[in-house]
Amino acid sequence: MDFEKRGILLGIAGGSGSGKTLVARKIFDELGSDQVVIIKQDFYYKDLSDIPMSDRDLRNFDHPDAFDMDLLRSHVRTLLMGGSVEEPVYDYMTHLRTSETRKLGPHAIVVLEGILILDDPTLRSWMDIRCFIDTDPDVRLVRRLRRDLLERGRSVESVLNQYEGTVRPMHLQFVEPSKRYADVIIPEGGFNLVAIDLLKTKIRAILASHGHPLRT
Repeated sequence: MDFEKRGILLGIAGGSGSGKTLVARKIFDELGSDQVVIIKQDFYYKDLSDIPMSDRDLRNFDHPDAFDMDLLRSHVRTLLMGGSVEEPVYDYMTHLRTSETRKLGPHAIVVLEGILILDDPTLRSWMDIRCFIDTDPDVRLVRRLRRDLLERGRSVESVLNQYEGTVRPMHLQFVEPSKRYADVIIPEGGFNLVAIDLLKTKIRAILASHGHPLRT
């Protein structure tokens, strides 16, 4: 590691719709917003302003190349060093970064969640705990369908076409194989309260070992 790591990094990976965000929110709510910051890989999609709008929906958003990994690594590194960053705000309907940003940090605990974070060797090497949320494919598809219809203005046909064309193939090629790097595999995501409690206990132990006991 080429920097002084002051915070701890919890990585939460898993397929689209697996429940990563719910697990991250549970950790955030249980340990406190003054202790925990969540950084989402989804916000680091590359800006597609150089591509015609009609072609943007056809891009493969589940391949590692879809993300600005250099920026994500830089921001995670800064947070782990005790600094703060301006996280980009991504518009999923236009596939563009907005002019707004969100300030993150400084916090003792950094929770990084995303479909491909365990696929990246650098991010993986910085993680104190590596988690993979293992959820049945039919459950993930239903969740993704509901989300894209309600939150992103998509049609059923477009969601299913994308799932068949890129989401499922990329899951099998990149996401599922990254499970072998996980320290903890969590079935049922945020509904697995036993696993959440174990994560909290481990986080407290790591902080204490670093001389930074978690405030209560």
